[in-house]
Amino acid sequence: MYRKFFASVLILMVLMAALTGCNSSASAPKETTDNTAVKKTGEKITVAAAADLALAFKEIGDLYEQTTGNEAEITFSSSGTAREQIANGAPYDVYASANIKYVDDLIAQDKIIADSKELYAIGRVGAATLVSSPLQIKEASDLLKPEFKKIAIANPDHAPYGVAAKEALESMGLWDKLKDKMVYGKDIQDVLTMVKTGNVEAGLISLSVVNKNEVNFLLFDDKLHKPLKQAIAVVKGTQHEKAAREFIKFVNGEQGREIMKKYGFVLPGEV
Repeated sequence: MYRKFFASVLILMVLMAALTGCNSSASAPKETTDNTAVKKTGEKITVAAAADLALAFKEIGDLYEQTTGNEAEITFSSSGTAREQIANGAPYDVYASANIKYVDDLIAQDKIIADSKELYAIGRVGAATLVSSPLQIKEASDLLKPEFKKIAIANPDHAPYGVAAKEALESMGLWDKLKDKMVYGKDIQDVLTMVKTGNVEAGLISLSVVNKNEVNFLLFDDKLHKPLKQAIAVVKGTQHEKAAREFIKFVNGEQGREIMKKYGFVLPGEV
């Protein structure tokens, strides 16, 4: 009799333990590696950005996406090229120019939302050579040496940094002596590529794209050229005006300014 009783109790305990285990498994949260479970959803904006922003805006864009859940598709080119594209109806949401005048031109053409325009940076320009090159620039006049056969510059017709570099050389009395050595790139990134591939002995580029492991850089005195005031604004006709304005606010916010400063830009309010 006692054996039957204890056997019944033992069976009952086993059944209760099994039921408890099932309930725990059903109620316990499952671990998952599925990133879609936490992925933010938002709007996608397109940004036409000056070539000097290639490093800074890549970092800002990534952080903006992580912070807001929106996606920023950024295209880099010369500011003049982007200006012409927007003037001709290119469907960008944001225009980040290396020359505030280009933004003002588009406002005059009713292509930019005027009250969205903000100054976000002042750029710096100088001369670069490859770290591995025996040719180094201690002062701008070194470019006169015959060893410097070709010097790349962003085309001043549409690239603000090309304009500033030319103005700086003119202020130093060097432009007329160097102009026959000049090779014109479409933008700052094109010039940097020519330097890195060895197609030219030196290039005139922005401080913001300098990688010290790749190039040596001589910064020109900013009094030698007109200030490289850079402005950003929302393109008129965008379907994503709120997100576009949020991007501009992010660029000029604490996180954006910290990144811009890291890449050598002078920030609004610092001059």
